[in-house]
Amino acid sequence: MPEQTAGGGSRPEQTAGGGSRLEYPTALGASTRKEITLLGHDLAADVMGEVGFGELAFWLATQRRPAPGEVRVFEAVLAALADHGFTPTAIVTRLTYLSAPDSVQGALAAGLLGGGSRFLGVTEDCGRFLNAVVAGLDPLPCDDTAWDALALETVRARRESGRLIPGLGHHVHKDGDPRTPRLFEIAAEEALFGPHLSLFAAIGRVHPQVLGRTLPLNGAGACGAALADLGLPLELLRGFALLARTAGLIGQLAEELRRPVANEIFLSVDLNNRSVPPEPYPDGGPHG
Repeated sequence: MPEQTAGGGSRPEQTAGGGSRLEYPTALGASTRKEITLLGHDLAADVMGEVGFGELAFWLATQRRPAPGEVRVFEAVLAALADHGFTPTAIVTRLTYLSAPDSVQGALAAGLLGGGSRFLGVTEDCGRFLNAVVAGLDPLPCDDTAWDALALETVRARRESGRLIPGLGHHVHKDGDPRTPRLFEIAAEEALFGPHLSLFAAIGRVHPQVLGRTLPLNGAGACGAALADLGLPLELLRGFALLARTAGLIGQLAEELRRPVANEIFLSVDLNNRSVPPEPYPDGGPHG
């Protein structure tokens, strides 16, 4: 067997002729002349037609097969994040396809590259934010009163530092994001309403005391809390949001083929531009 390195990899294995043969260990997909294995199972016999895509995505990321309740919560998150109308990610996908209809991959990539701090990235940001609070708690709060006290302390600290609270507020659903209570309900039904969702819900209850106004808990933030409660790697939370949005962007392209709007969007800008004098940055740059 190859010698293990300090980083967990392997050194080249010596062959009978004195040479070396590199090995790259993986628990994911591997092929021989007659079969393909995936996660230790025969792909054709044990996975295809037997494992749903959401379950497989979870399994690939964690290398453990999820329980049915975990699959239900995970797939609810994917459904919540798949599409949300003519967002910038959807518009840029349609416009890129208009410009390069021979490059479906380019159109999809353009939309996915727009997943950041304002759209889609909130899922990761909220999961990380909540985890930074709950990770060091021992014991965890035992009831809503205790969670509310922790949430109040958390919101106050965030406000004093001048930072926004990820997952709080929505530009459309100002009276409440319909995805949030439904995701709370599904997680509770599956006994997967963990500390991240508990803290997030508490923030929804107490933040008006600090901010002086009531803001909705948005669906993207709730998804981040739910994914963190499932034990998924925080570093991959945005990846799951992008996985969901890929399906939505394919739908956007399918609709663009039937009822195109990209050219109208382009022309509405191009035919309504207005020339103005140049405005140089003061002192030679945007930051002075």
